[in-house]
Amino acid sequence: MTRGARGPALRGERRAPLVFTPAAVARTLGRVKRYRCTTCGNLTRFDVTTTTRVRAFHHYTVGGELSVEEPQVLGEVVEAVECRWCGPSGSVEELDAEGTVSPPS
Repeated sequence: MTRGARGPALRGERRAPLVFTPAAVARTLGRVKRYRCTTCGNLTRFDVTTTTRVRAFHHYTVGGELSVEEPQVLGEVVEAVECRWCGPSGSVEELDAEGTVSPPS
């Protein structure tokens, strides 16, 4: 029997692979960013380009199936944020938890 980050693995048990979604990464890093397009007022739809560094244990079965365990997010950089409706012509600002404009970092 092997033991992983999500408890003991039973012989023949198959686990779903871990998926690193932007929301999961944000929760792991302890922050969720909100945005607002100053051109159209959009608060809900943005194309966000990020680079994320993750360290994880990759375990391959003899049959070649991959199981990713113990992911650690080492860092994330937001490269670009564009309003889905306005595109590159829109102007997007970051909001803090209260919904007010965050000071530039």
